Amino acid sequence: MKVGFVLASPTADPLPSTRISVLNVVALLRERGVEPIVLFQPEQATETPVVDGLAPRAKALGIEVVYFQKARGRSVVAEVAALRRLGIRTVFGVCDLIDSEMTAHCDATVVVTDYLRELYPPPLRSKIFVVHDGIERPDVQRDPGPRDDVYATRADPLNVVLVTSSALETVPFIGRLPDFLALTIVGRYPPRSSRSSIIGATRRILAAPAFGDRIRRVGELLRPAFKRVDWDPDGVYDQLRRADIGIIPVDHSHSSLPDVGVSYWQVKSENRLTLKMSVGLPVIASPVPSYLPVIRQGANGFIARTRSDWIDMFAELRSPDLRRTIGAAAREAVLDRYSQHRQADLLARVFECLP
Repeated sequence: MKVGFVLASPTADPLPSTRISVLNVVALLRERGVEPIVLFQPEQATETPVVDGLAPRAKALGIEVVYFQKARGRSVVAEVAALRRLGIRTVFGVCDLIDSEMTAHCDATVVVTDYLRELYPPPLRSKIFVVHDGIERPDVQRDPGPRDDVYATRADPLNVVLVTSSALETVPFIGRLPDFLALTIVGRYPPRSSRSSIIGATRRILAAPAFGDRIRRVGELLRPAFKRVDWDPDGVYDQLRRADIGIIPVDHSHSSLPDVGVSYWQVKSENRLTLKMSVGLPVIASPVPSYLPVIRQGANGFIARTRSDWIDMFAELRSPDLRRTIGAAAREAVLDRYSQHRQADLLARVFECLP
């Protein structure tokens, strides 16, 4: 079966969604009898590309299914109709939004979480399938060593890691961490954070209206234990290997998705969670809906709903025995269920079952 992929970003510089949902499973799809063909890729990332003339090109290549990876908009909808007239089936793949129009026009829609599927209108749900984000480096495990026996103190703090797609200057929701923790944030920072970048971040904080909040945030930023590291595909795993605890604090501010009564933070996939759990880290996370079916409270991780929860769970994880137990259970819980092989099976099955 030939499947043409319409991508939301170029293969030379892919968005995480393109890399995880398409590029990572290309070889695995071939093993399952699917021949992936990049039918369209934009010069720059866009969710609303102009793809006029796509349908006849797909027909000429013998493509049987076209998969629109987060691509939508007027031009895409027109080509979906043109593809249908040529007998070519269509699939819409999406990770963090609701697009009922594309779902209605396409033969199937692939979403990354059960929670996202349930947000669609009930009449559309029968054509919506869940394919999770696959774990990218299942071979990576945190480095065991003498630190596994450390009971955290201010003089010998635990290494805590937070992976984000932004350039955080403070820790969302939690604020200042206990002094027995040393925090590393892996995000979109300038490489080798320089003195000038710290000064720039401090100036932005000082522009905040509340004086007390400004002082508190600057203090957090300048703490020696607060380290900022620029994200890269290999470096993030170096940080995870060296960590003792993973955290995913999420800003609960309401920022509603169009036409849906939920916020953007609520439709996040499990990817950040399974990333940390797969390396064997005990993880504390905010109650993102997709995290709730993964974490068994106190058994393979923790969900923290209040700042008091966070502080209590940090205190519990001072125990080296508990960190080892939770970390091992975390890795076991996600390796198979969220493997790339499992997700490739699910995606291939979607293509095979199209009407």
